[in-house]
Amino acid sequence: MQATVIWNQKMGFSGETESGHHLAMDAAPENGGDNQAPRPTELLLHAVAGCTGIDIVSILEKMRLTLTSFEMDIEGERADDHPRRFTTISIHYRLEGDLPDDKVRRAIALSKDKYCSVSQSLNAEIEVYYSINGVRNEEPI
Repeated sequence: MQATVIWNQKMGFSGETESGHHLAMDAAPENGGDNQAPRPTELLLHAVAGCTGIDIVSILEKMRLTLTSFEMDIEGERADDHPRRFTTISIHYRLEGDLPDDKVRRAIALSKDKYCSVSQSLNAEIEVYYSINGVRNEEPI
């Protein structure tokens, strides 16, 4: 998977995803931005919710259950010190339909523990490599 992200001045960036979708990111004015787009951390919370939501819909469909409405509220708490990573993420699921509680709990657990690559990536040991002006450093940062 890859993405291209371009600086748009101040703290604004725009990107195009591998699937051809465009998105923008910016910082708050107190951090030098213009508040013209979501913060990267806001997008990360949305990515967690979208990932688990897709998993849950897919799992419930495989269980042949009828989902008529689905919403999530997601909240993240961040550390006070830099890098101010997320220390907790809480998701409140609101589902309607012919959905036995034990099946919904199973779908959520499968998403959390097995399928959601976004939330699993938050806990991963990820090696980050970089290149500057076309010259790749072979050592991870």
